[in-house]
Amino acid sequence: MRGRIIKGIGGFYYIRTEQGIVRTRGRGIFRKEGITPMVGDLVEIEVLEDGDGVVNAVEPRRNLFSRPPVVNIDCMVIVFAPAEPSPNFDVIDKFLITAESKGVTPVLCMNKKDLVTEEEAGELTSRYRGVYPVLRVSACTGEGIAELKAEIAGKASALAGPSGVGKSSITNLLIPDAGMETSGLSHKTGRGRHTTRHVEIFGLSGGGMLYDTPGFTSFDLSDVTEDELDACYPEICERLGNCRFDDCHHIHEPGCGIREAVRRGEIHPLRYESYIRNFEELKEKRRNIYG
Repeated sequence: MRGRIIKGIGGFYYIRTEQGIVRTRGRGIFRKEGITPMVGDLVEIEVLEDGDGVVNAVEPRRNLFSRPPVVNIDCMVIVFAPAEPSPNFDVIDKFLITAESKGVTPVLCMNKKDLVTEEEAGELTSRYRGVYPVLRVSACTGEGIAELKAEIAGKASALAGPSGVGKSSITNLLIPDAGMETSGLSHKTGRGRHTTRHVEIFGLSGGGMLYDTPGFTSFDLSDVTEDELDACYPEICERLGNCRFDDCHHIHEPGCGIREAVRRGEIHPLRYESYIRNFEELKEKRRNIYG
């Protein structure tokens, strides 16, 4: 029988199949082979006489995230707020890089739109104009949630973003039966408090799935090198053939088409500065590892 792992707790894997949810364990051989079934895996299972089952095989994965441990995501909805907490665009761009490097479609979602004017919201997100879709929603009023539902319909999606921006509140609007616990900002730290304690997949009424997770680790770009970074910025990637040198890093090289595009206003200067910061960070990380 074939199914998808929708939750893993206490050594058990819960598999959604055409016949319903089956509680399973993994075969002992998985441990010997270094295979760990993960939420989102498509698996082959065998149902035993007591109604529980065992996972016999894990199908090849489209992508994999280690923190949180999930696989086979189509779309990453990166949630942020214009205030309470204020947006950290360095973090947002790292989420975008992570999604791009995994072959996942990113969607930007500004929650708490009621805290700013339309003009202020447009100014905050102007760096992404023409690069990524930016949805504006309010989990408080429900405004914009229908548009978000339409954006992720039919896809395997996950919400990512800093704590305190309203991911659990948005999940409750997308999937009323999920009953996610929500929490405001910590008065002590001014940051949000995580309210999701394990990974679980919920079905969407319009088709598709939503992964609810304790949060993605946005700061770990270990799967990306500085030489691959330009492919993770769509506005840069589409202009890579315009540089004089094939190995151009778009920082100091002469005849760089990317820097020229920045000068012409075709690439937002704040996004270009983000690229340089992340390039230098990845370069320094490699030096620290390999000397």
